[in-house]
Amino acid sequence: MVTVYDVSPKALIEAVAKKLKSMGLEKPEFVDYVKSGAHRERPPEQEDFWWIRSASILRKAYIKGRVGVNRLRKEYAKRKNRGVKPEHSKRAGGKIIRKALQELEKLGLLKKAEDGKGRVLTPKGRSLLDNTAKEVAEVG
Repeated sequence: MVTVYDVSPKALIEAVAKKLKSMGLEKPEFVDYVKSGAHRERPPEQEDFWWIRSASILRKAYIKGRVGVNRLRKEYAKRKNRGVKPEHSKRAGGKIIRKALQELEKLGLLKKAEDGKGRVLTPKGRSLLDNTAKEVAEVG
């Protein structure tokens, strides 16, 4: 059986993003206008940024087990260019991550953990990722 670990992350995320778009994952209005973190200079230029980030969050939930906003902010952290001063790591913005978690929860792909700390993948979400991984493996 093919799992998420057996295929290229980039190919899997792109395929899951297309499925999320067709499933009706709603894109908030603010996503086109805000930066994805303090380390960025401009908002994302990709047309499908919202769905790609949501698919990436789903994949991270599959691999890590339990994810929360703060943990994902650390996962998407980057180095901030501070001119002549040394670079420092800056966390990603939390609003985009929080909203993506909420929307994925509405679709039934994620659910809140039993102890209330973070979110975990539902069987529906695991099935979506495994089936997509199988399709990606067959194509490539």
